[in-house]
Amino acid sequence: MRIDTSYFAGERNGDGLNVVGTTVPRSDALGHVTGRTQFFEDTPATGLLHLKMHRSERDHALIQVDTSAALEVPGVVKVLTHEDVPSNWYTILKLIGVEPDDEPVLPEDRVLFKGEQIAAVVATSERAAREGAAAIRVTYEDLPAVFDVEDALAPGAPVIKPHGTNHFVYEGHHCRRIRFGDVEKAFAEADHVFEWRYDSAPIEHAPTETTGCIVVPQPDGRLKIHSDTQACFFTLDNTALILEAPFNKLRVVGGTVGGGFGGKVDVIVEPIACIAAMATNKPVKYVYSREEEMQVSSPRASERIYIKDGVLADGRIVARQVRLYVDAGAYSRHSPYGTTKAAAHMPGPYAIPNVHVDAHCVYTNRTPSSAMRGFGVTIGDFALESQMDRIARALSIDPLQLRLLNAYRDGDMKAHRKIASGTALIEVIQRAAELSGHELPAEYGQMSSTEAR
Repeated sequence: MRIDTSYFAGERNGDGLNVVGTTVPRSDALGHVTGRTQFFEDTPATGLLHLKMHRSERDHALIQVDTSAALEVPGVVKVLTHEDVPSNWYTILKLIGVEPDDEPVLPEDRVLFKGEQIAAVVATSERAAREGAAAIRVTYEDLPAVFDVEDALAPGAPVIKPHGTNHFVYEGHHCRRIRFGDVEKAFAEADHVFEWRYDSAPIEHAPTETTGCIVVPQPDGRLKIHSDTQACFFTLDNTALILEAPFNKLRVVGGTVGGGFGGKVDVIVEPIACIAAMATNKPVKYVYSREEEMQVSSPRASERIYIKDGVLADGRIVARQVRLYVDAGAYSRHSPYGTTKAAAHMPGPYAIPNVHVDAHCVYTNRTPSSAMRGFGVTIGDFALESQMDRIARALSIDPLQLRLLNAYRDGDMKAHRKIASGTALIEVIQRAAELSGHELPAEYGQMSSTEAR
């Protein structure tokens, strides 16, 4: 088999400015297909130790941990609990001011979701680490758990967060809010009012390569972290904060990912592996099993979205009210940021003069959710476009014409008070109609995103 490498050398594209409309191989494709790509597990490390976790068997409980039996397992060299973590509170976005810190690296007195890591066992083999983790004994005192976003916000719901609410607090408010125009007045004047609910379940990324890292102590006292992280600087910064170490004491080697899709931006495995490497002065490997990847790695958040629209007889939407709930699971991770994105994305790519949005970031006793492929927008788009199709059917209006009638244009003020520019939605719909043989009336075919209404 002969591989044509001229593509990879840039010979087919000349100055590199003529790639639009052509097929261009990924820059890392040659390494992948020849087996030369180095993944974190390819790191040679003499005397490698293995780290495995004892994980919670309960959704919400107070805990007492006995690690003594684990230390008796042959091959076990170290057991780590929260007492071994220099700064045990973690919030991945703390460097951009997303607080309070709400997630312990290892829990101190309670667990908030099934599968939460409780104590780490470091051993000379993977088998010994697993046996050591299984030998840890945890006494549970069950606490009330909550699994539904609206139940979590209801009066009398069990409060699971140390800051006293089951929701993230946005500048003193219980949700991220958008207020634009007067929706109640517009609803009163509308010919039709439609309201529907949309739900999504958590979605696991299921990468081919599970989450993991190998940490190697260096002769100069630094730690070299080989990770499959998608976010090298998130990993470096947050790990340094947890270790209470200068940033320059860490070196992260990453970016080569066997599938991630957003799921490998959380900094969960690296800090505890670094602590283990520092405690033993040996390389340490911490990698999820497939079962762990499916159970405890952050999925896309489940969402519940209520959309209420006021519509005129000709199909123009004059009011849109959205009540949106993002299930953050037990801890914040990226969810407060994703919820802000969700609010800002409403009411979709449509010029609606009256918009009211309440976007709630809700905590439940489920696996913490986080980033996945446009998170904060993707499920919102599913709901918004489903809503548009249902309105079209209810009014017997062509669904493309309904979208063209309401599409935002360059110069429109969006609901979060940013001027729309480079929209091109009208042209994309027109082209899609043309390619699919969907005939549009002349007035719709002549619309333009650059012309005022």
